[in-house]
Amino acid sequence: MAMILTLGSASAQGNYLVKPGDTLRIEILEDTSLNRQVLVLPDGNVSFPMAGTIRASGKSTEQIARTISSKVASNFAVQPTIYVSVAEVYASRKEVREQPDEMVTVYLVGEVNTPGPKEVEPGTTFLQLLSQSGGFTKFAATKRLQLRRTAADGRQSLFKVNYKAISQGAMVTSDPVLVPGDVILVPERRLFE
Repeated sequence: MAMILTLGSASAQGNYLVKPGDTLRIEILEDTSLNRQVLVLPDGNVSFPMAGTIRASGKSTEQIARTISSKVASNFAVQPTIYVSVAEVYASRKEVREQPDEMVTVYLVGEVNTPGPKEVEPGTTFLQLLSQSGGFTKFAATKRLQLRRTAADGRQSLFKVNYKAISQGAMVTSDPVLVPGDVILVPERRLFE
């Protein structure tokens, strides 16, 4: 089980090195429609529109802001002003022992309103977790939802779900039960999608 902590002062954030499971708030003054919170995935990366995948783990918020700025600069007439802050700090099971062990930790990432690690009851399914996501952002590609699972031997599985079709009445042929470490990804919509 894990716990989410809020990181306090700005000076604390300046010295803090981001870890997998943390949630970052990214703001671009020149285009507020891009502002969002993103989850640092277990591999240490985050995804951001126009910048793609960025390494965040082990870096300060200032370093991440500089990286994003350099990657998105060609899309702006002037150098964009980017702020990155730690919205939530993820404390691992080793750091927090007071929580009961019966919950399952999964990760919700991408174009959802409340990304981050989620603690769910054993037996919770993919679609049930989506009901806890706070809804999709306006950039969500709901036809291409993904459940990414890594087995104990390191093999990865990918399940794809067309949520848009299900929401329009299509039959649900598979609603996988979530296991610890599952990553549910809601990708960003493509240009004409």
